[in-house]
Amino acid sequence: MPTPAEQETVGALLDRATRQLRRAGLESPRLDARVLLGNAMQCDPASLLPGSSRPVSPTQVASFDALIEGRKDRRPVSHLTGRREFYGRAFMVTPDVLDPRPDSECVVELALRHMGPDDATRILDLGTGTGCLLLTLLAERPQARGLGIDISAAALDVARENAAALGLRDRATFQQGEWLSGVAGRFDLIISNPPYIPTEDIHGLAPEVRDHEPRLALDGGRDGLGPYRIMLPRLAGHLNAEGVAILEHGQGQEAAIALLAEHSGLEIVATATDLSGTNRGVALETAICAKKALGNDGGTT
Repeated sequence: MPTPAEQETVGALLDRATRQLRRAGLESPRLDARVLLGNAMQCDPASLLPGSSRPVSPTQVASFDALIEGRKDRRPVSHLTGRREFYGRAFMVTPDVLDPRPDSECVVELALRHMGPDDATRILDLGTGTGCLLLTLLAERPQARGLGIDISAAALDVARENAAALGLRDRATFQQGEWLSGVAGRFDLIISNPPYIPTEDIHGLAPEVRDHEPRLALDGGRDGLGPYRIMLPRLAGHLNAEGVAILEHGQGQEAAIALLAEHSGLEIVATATDLSGTNRGVALETAICAKKALGNDGGTT
């Protein structure tokens, strides 16, 4: 058993791990080291300060070293810790689901603008994954209820775990299926973050994404628009009279989605940008409702 003088400290471990991760080519070695040490010590990473002489037990050091080795192999931090923060809440993450990203919070923001605080909104989430979009909206709007659809049974297990952890199991239902196949009824709000990366672009993604996230949740087909071609023609049939569909999309895809929407009797009524200012989300209504809302000029906001 190491004596206090021999026991490793937070500061020394952070310095050592930061050097290792930097040599491995990681973009944020210090941040990754702090998050992983916090996981090993089961404490808030923000409390782990550089230069700290706080001792770390041998068991915690061993756990931390294993996490650093995983990170050097470019395993995502969220897969190593089993969680990711999204819109101020912690979501369980596994290799079976797409890692929730801050850019997707623009979909939440856009949806909340279309949901009254006391509305009993009925939500449909297509390709729910972790459930982060649906569950965040349910947490923000206590009268809302929702259905999450995913083709992956393993992803649905993760979503159910997240619903239980957030106390939302009574208002969230999950169902296995491919997009709108097998979905019955109409909804006030339909949301989706579908795969939108063109197939040929996947090989150029960061190793954390390309090698560790489910390809099914990334690959949008030849031009990245495959899922939109499936969903858009059927959305109007599942929207209530004044319902809204909000979809995340890739960079530069908005014009193509607008054209597909027009052919499906839908119009873009609002857009959203991600943290870098890139257009990342669209809100769609049926063409008749959109013209009423926009004074019959058919424009976007």
